[in-house]
Amino acid sequence: MRSKLVLIEGLPGFGKTKTAQLVHEILTEMNIKSQLFLEGNLEHPADYDGVACFKKYEFDELLSTHEKFRDLLSNRMIKQGNNYFLEYRKIKDEYGSSFPDELLHVVVKNDVYELSLDQNRKLITERWKKFTESVLNGSDTFVFDCCFIQNPVTMGMIKYGAKKEDVISYVIELASIVEKLNPLLIYVEQNDLDHSFRKAVEERPKEWSEGFIEYYTNQGFGKKQGYNGLEGALQVLKARRELEEEIFNGINIAKKKVDNSSYDINDYKQVLVGILSEYFSSNEK
Repeated sequence: MRSKLVLIEGLPGFGKTKTAQLVHEILTEMNIKSQLFLEGNLEHPADYDGVACFKKYEFDELLSTHEKFRDLLSNRMIKQGNNYFLEYRKIKDEYGSSFPDELLHVVVKNDVYELSLDQNRKLITERWKKFTESVLNGSDTFVFDCCFIQNPVTMGMIKYGAKKEDVISYVIELASIVEKLNPLLIYVEQNDLDHSFRKAVEERPKEWSEGFIEYYTNQGFGKKQGYNGLEGALQVLKARRELEEEIFNGINIAKKKVDNSSYDINDYKQVLVGILSEYFSSNEK
């Protein structure tokens, strides 16, 4: 069976997004219909971005404390089983200042990626199961940027400093869910982590680097180790790289590492063409 899923992973600043875009481009050139979902896409079919999750009592409390917005919140609420979901980033984009920051801050506390690791894992694995079943019999190939390894590692290791075994088992569970889609994992590598991260810090907005460093050093693994600032964030990234190496080696799906150290887009694209051509031709019916 042709692969229905290509997963792009790697550390921040290593070129995951560009790789995902190139993979989508190459598949299109190979006459394979593909759908590309980058980090931050609010329509992501297997992940939650900008979505809060409430239990009934929590949602009732939200309505009673923000009576003025009862209708808006009730109309936009999506009930699934015992969970009440609010796609708050979509609502904010649509309503702007009519959906005030004060309310937004309250809702964000229940973002799927602010919940406990157990709650997050339960919701995310359910989401991946639904996605897998929904696309199994379709003809499209989906290209996902960084939601397969990065998100569980970020939640487990970076945010909560969870046991290594718990983080690994989270990703292994996702791998077992998508196995029937015949997935291909492409892991983007760079020779010099220090250089790549500093380059990303220089090139990206200051808010990105400040937020990133704070997230990596003020909670979970980084806080336990007493890491601070840019150098501390780099130490956390090195530990993350080791963990992701272990995850990569342990998961039982088709996988390839690609070296993006040269930043030569044409050569890099040709390497990807080789990987995709070989994988897709060997998996044609």
